[in-house]
Amino acid sequence: MIPAQFDYAAPTTLQEALGVLADAGEDVKVIAGGQSLLPILRMRLNAPDKVVDLGRIEELRGITDDGSHLVIGAMTTYADVLASSAVRDHATLLVEAVRTVADPQIRHRGTVGGALVHADPAGDVGAPVLALGADFVITGPGGERTVPADEFFRDLFETAVGEGELLTRIRVPKHTGWGAHYEKFVRVAHQWSIVAVGATVRVDGGSIAEARVGLTNMGSTPLRATAVEQALVGRPATEEAVREACAAAAEGTDPPSDLNGSADYRRHLATVLTRRAVLAAAGA
Repeated sequence: MIPAQFDYAAPTTLQEALGVLADAGEDVKVIAGGQSLLPILRMRLNAPDKVVDLGRIEELRGITDDGSHLVIGAMTTYADVLASSAVRDHATLLVEAVRTVADPQIRHRGTVGGALVHADPAGDVGAPVLALGADFVITGPGGERTVPADEFFRDLFETAVGEGELLTRIRVPKHTGWGAHYEKFVRVAHQWSIVAVGATVRVDGGSIAEARVGLTNMGSTPLRATAVEQALVGRPATEEAVREACAAAAEGTDPPSDLNGSADYRRHLATVLTRRAVLAAAGA
């Protein structure tokens, strides 16, 4: 189908984009890489009066190192993340997750910030950045504010980014030396996650000293498996010990039931995938 008619703006600076949003009113959509919005427009599931394209704003692209954090511009593509040695060294879990996203064409167009603001619970970026304890820098008419990851995802397709605001940067604390793995379950290649688990762990002397575990598509937002994280600390990085700690992976989740599987099926998957992800991250 052909999208409904809309006005189009392509600002070249952040301030210009904020001005366009302020003038556009409520019926406006922001497009980043377009991998989520364009299909919605083509199917006429949404028909905004105006679309604001962020593709020409270079200040929203790139990855920098500020010492304790990696700072990822919201318009940085998946391909840029995969090509970054800094992300591979200091936020390995994000690389592990991004390499599973769709196909090379989409990874070269899709953006990290666009995926996070779209906030699809089946998307493969939300759970890793949540597990890594990232902060989100949001810019609006009143200036910048920073929102921690556990407050950023509000509900299904809903985030802390308000009207007239833009996500501009993601600040990811360094997890240098941590092992990481993203275990994704799909029925066909390039599919959205039916369930996926991202785990990053720090092993010291054969035991797990710290652990972070994020769950994909186990609720209306990405989730942390905090019970698993706490149970893993101090345990040996062995299959038996990890299996016991990961038994609580689905605790507190509310997964959907759909054509891909029931909620109970997803809870079972989450337990199995969490064990696999933690063992792989620990090098066991």
